[in-house]
Amino acid sequence: MDMNTIEDVVSTTDPADWREGDAWLAGGTVLFSYGSYAFGAEPLKRLLDLGSAGWQAVTDTGAGIDLAATCTIADLYALPDTLASRRPGWPGLNLVRPCSDSFVASFKVWNMSTVGGNLCTSLPAGPVISLCAGLDGVATILGPGGTSRTVPVAEFVTGDGKNCMAPGELLRSVHLPASALASRVAFRRLSLSNLGRSGVLLVGRLDGGDSLVLTVTASTKRPVQLRFEHLPDAAGLAAALDKAIPGTLYHDDIHGLPAWRRDMTYRLAEEIRAELAAHEGTIPGEVSGDFWPPAPRQASLQHSSEPQEEA
Repeated sequence: MDMNTIEDVVSTTDPADWREGDAWLAGGTVLFSYGSYAFGAEPLKRLLDLGSAGWQAVTDTGAGIDLAATCTIADLYALPDTLASRRPGWPGLNLVRPCSDSFVASFKVWNMSTVGGNLCTSLPAGPVISLCAGLDGVATILGPGGTSRTVPVAEFVTGDGKNCMAPGELLRSVHLPASALASRVAFRRLSLSNLGRSGVLLVGRLDGGDSLVLTVTASTKRPVQLRFEHLPDAAGLAAALDKAIPGTLYHDDIHGLPAWRRDMTYRLAEEIRAELAAHEGTIPGEVSGDFWPPAPRQASLQHSSEPQEEA
């Protein structure tokens, strides 16, 4: 998409440089798709380019993982291999690849699209939102004058295409805590077409043996997180979903009607509950979804085919 209203491109990571008519530029996969009117009725005048920021894509802090906002999806996808030998006690890393696959994007998008861009675009089907919210990620946001604040990713997105950031603020990074990465995890995703945009995406996590954290995304306009002190039974889980997600919160677009999204949310939530409850005969950290045909468990996380379209 040509952006013929742009008058200047400024290399900066300082929110003090932002002014009305500016947009932060990282990978640019959304910005250049929508063009000069990507963010409203007024055209963009300048791009604030983060390309020379020099932020390390991934940092293992010992207390968890820091993902730079400029970390590409290709870098994110490589993370389990990078850390597998050093962090065998972090089964939560098994969520990285199915969430990355949920982009259903070409290799060109994978090598340019960023963690920060997916979060800030704030679409219901944003798979980085699903990953980071499901692992209790905390976003660091920079403001003018050297100020910064932190926000849980589960609260960062406030609606379809909406988030908590003020004009000019800059997403710096997301921290994924070791406590969440050390949990058993389960993954479920559905779409209306093979390799289509996510209509429902749920992440389950079993903390400390029997404390369930269930994160609902894609089917809802914003992430919804449910926490249970002990693993509930099926009826208790359904009742909690009733209370946490009103009918108006289910998303409605060409990728799924609210009624279907609601029904599939309940179905997948129960599948996750049952999987995490079945300690015997399961592999800790085993992840399943709608990407792969039945295959031996040791091959279940292999990237089976090249993504075909941008989510």
